Amino acid sequence: MTDVYYAYTFATAGWMLLQSIPLLTSPTMIITMLSPEVRETTPLEDYLSRSLGIAVIVIGVLTVLLTGSIPLTSSFADPAADHLQDPAAPYALPTLVITGGYHAAVSFFCYMMWNETGNFGFGVSTIAGSVLASMAVWCVLFAGRYVLSLMKCGCG
Repeated sequence: MTDVYYAYTFATAGWMLLQSIPLLTSPTMIITMLSPEVRETTPLEDYLSRSLGIAVIVIGVLTVLLTGSIPLTSSFADPAADHLQDPAAPYALPTLVITGGYHAAVSFFCYMMWNETGNFGFGVSTIAGSVLASMAVWCVLFAGRYVLSLMKCGCG
């Protein structure tokens, strides 16, 4: 059960890291693709692109940390969090809901742009965002402590 949970959190962080690389490394390339004329970026466009790239990385790292996928305990003797309602990871469920909503909204936006432009990148983003949103819904519905306790007792 928790394998999908960990796969979701690390896939979310990886997808966000992948999206932030062009924002951080080459704002000029992004402006060139979006603008009808080829020109250099303004300092404001440079700043906004790079700060958005950093923000996307921070959201990905926060997803991994707040869901308890990386145990943040004070000693090795403390148990690591492995369930959504574990006291060691109290923000796991809200983080899953928020990031799942984020992936659903972004995949919807990319789907609308894919229909309008037919751009391959929007199609890939639609599929990746939809898969991640579906994984988040699955984790919220089936990876909680209540569901796991039902399965252990044979009630599920």
